[in-house]
Amino acid sequence: MKRITFLLIFCFVSLSFAQNISLESFVTGLSSPVNVKHAGDDRLFVVERAGVIKIINSVGTVNSTPFLDINDRVTNLGGEQGLLAIAFHPNYATNGFFYVNYIDNNADTVISRFTRSATGIADPNSEVPLLNVVQPYPNHNGGDLNFGPDGYLYISLGDGGASGDPGNRAQNLSLLLGKMLRIDVNVTPEQISAGTTYLIPSDNPFIGVSTALDEIWSYGLRNPWKFSFDRTTGDLWIADVGQNQIEEINRSSVSSTGGENYGWKCFEGNSIFSTETGCDIITHEAPKAQYTHSATGGCSITGGYIYRGSSQTTLEGLYFFSDFCSDDIGYVKETTPDNYEIAFIEDLSGLGISAFGEDVNGELYVVSLYQGAIFRIIENTLNTAEYSITDIKMYPNPAKNELTFDLINTSNQIEYISIYDVQGKLIAKHSNFDEQLMTISTEMLTTGLYLIEIKNSKGSRNIRKLIIE
Repeated sequence: MKRITFLLIFCFVSLSFAQNISLESFVTGLSSPVNVKHAGDDRLFVVERAGVIKIINSVGTVNSTPFLDINDRVTNLGGEQGLLAIAFHPNYATNGFFYVNYIDNNADTVISRFTRSATGIADPNSEVPLLNVVQPYPNHNGGDLNFGPDGYLYISLGDGGASGDPGNRAQNLSLLLGKMLRIDVNVTPEQISAGTTYLIPSDNPFIGVSTALDEIWSYGLRNPWKFSFDRTTGDLWIADVGQNQIEEINRSSVSSTGGENYGWKCFEGNSIFSTETGCDIITHEAPKAQYTHSATGGCSITGGYIYRGSSQTTLEGLYFFSDFCSDDIGYVKETTPDNYEIAFIEDLSGLGISAFGEDVNGELYVVSLYQGAIFRIIENTLNTAEYSITDIKMYPNPAKNELTFDLINTSNQIEYISIYDVQGKLIAKHSNFDEQLMTISTEMLTTGLYLIEIKNSKGSRNIRKLIIE
């Protein structure tokens, strides 16, 4: 498999120094993928923006027959429209129900239920529309949906578009736009026949409030492009795209009773965006993490997942996200209770990350809109353990202006030598060695401790400490 390796910098780690994150190619040949979910087994279901859902098997092959094709009823003019997300009923294995979020031919949001046929392929004629939300503009559709640990279906909707939420829709509780919705989809065939396609959970926060819609769970969102539930804690994580300066990440505890106001358009992140009437009296739920456009080059956050798999142990507990503009992958780490640290991986150009995916085992995937591909996140940890390269001498150590490598075994060719600082930042990389005795300059290094990574032509790696005087 093709592997693309980048450096993830953990500034809070002391002597583990750094961690390499590899994006290992899992599947290619897709068309504008925007969402990936599992159905409780080892397959992944990828949503293509044009209105097609495909099945990816555990070895990374795509079934020749689409799982669902509703291209004829989906508006896909690029941008933020199209078929946007899928969610499988918790009892999908027995009832065959799944739900989709798409923009229809009237350019409005539709939330519908479909049913798997006897052959394991979805029946496009089984559609049962649950919700239809008029969209005033073609952008800010939100577009994700997931079942929570409580068994209810959560749906994210953006503020309806344009710039600056001109109708202040996100703060208007009589509209569904700019909200997180929570509904009960467990209705009987008799109820559906009578026109009831979903129910309202009895503990939704705005039941009985005459000026609010019962479906609303939380509000004050601009464009929540992807959200997820932590499979261990049940907490809800929402990535909300900013306007001019700030991207934010919100977390709601599994113990929440709902009703959170995330602030838009009164606030963008922790900063005041509008002083419109009413903004001075709202209770603003501050984001757990945020970053600015000016500092990062980002402008549109893509939400992901907290890593809870078993194979990438050093990633445990990190919330992964990305920015569509900068093509950076980032993470959020809880350093102390309810205090969070945010960091980035740089230079992931050309991916256009539209979504993350989580498989049934908790392993994470990155979805590339531009490349029509899905990559699996793999860790490669640097540490000071010795591998199999014991026949290469490195001297002097401490060093000043240069460093020499002596191949005791001349058949042990060096592929590359990399120099990292103690925070894991790559300082220099040297390659194309073909001599037994090789010297590299260290004049660019300031006084301190560094790591030297040596990799030979057989793929073995060795990490050594270097002191610069």
